[in-house]
Amino acid sequence: MRRRDFLAAGCLAGVAPLGRLASAMDAPRASKKQLLELRLYRVGSEAQQQRLDEFLGKAAVPAWNRAGVGPVGVFRGTKPKELDLYVLLPHASAESLATCRARMLADKKYLADGEPYLKLPKSDPLYQRIESSVLLAFDAVPKVEVPSKKDTRVFQLRIYEAHCVERNVKKVEMFNTGGEVAVFRKCGMGPVFFGEAIAGSKLPNLTYMIGFDDEDAQKAAWSKFGAHPDWKKLRSDPQYKNTVSRITNIVLRPAASSQI
Repeated sequence: MRRRDFLAAGCLAGVAPLGRLASAMDAPRASKKQLLELRLYRVGSEAQQQRLDEFLGKAAVPAWNRAGVGPVGVFRGTKPKELDLYVLLPHASAESLATCRARMLADKKYLADGEPYLKLPKSDPLYQRIESSVLLAFDAVPKVEVPSKKDTRVFQLRIYEAHCVERNVKKVEMFNTGGEVAVFRKCGMGPVFFGEAIAGSKLPNLTYMIGFDDEDAQKAAWSKFGAHPDWKKLRSDPQYKNTVSRITNIVLRPAASSQI
């Protein structure tokens, strides 16, 4: 392959997720896949975490709902020292994602309810910083689901990084048309969301969250998944070789302000 052809191919591979985003935006409204913003709020202390959760529950989550965003997920780590909060914001369209901040700032009730938190001084902020990723929902899980509402529920947030865009696309295909999401469901691993990262860190990657009634259900489901014949057949398929180079696994519980 000539050098310029190689570079052209590489560029096209790099914009592949944006192409799928454009296709999703052209689809009829009822069949659109959601755009998911996954935020990570960096928190410096237990007191700051508690105050942020209060702000989200009293002001931000209701305002997001009024703006058509929901259900909103708010999640915290399972260990005392894990102070950061994850916030999942499902959007019906790119317009919703792009205009959400402006609409929130124009919401008088949000500004009133959130005033004690929004006007905190620089020396004592509501949070340290926000990191954000934008994901395009999978065909197999086009919209956010709520797999469990039990008080004991736990969630796993998993990020699959790939060494190149082509392998990442292939792993997305493995979940969608290959049937891996279907195996998850058969094994009691209820999807919250599955998304291909359009923007954010650790690109290229896909990110997903699954939920369980409790930790025992989580362990039993993974054991069932590992032994499932459909999964064994799928993982041995050579077309899906080397689709994942690194996995991040985070176990979470819903915060008080979560709707998931």
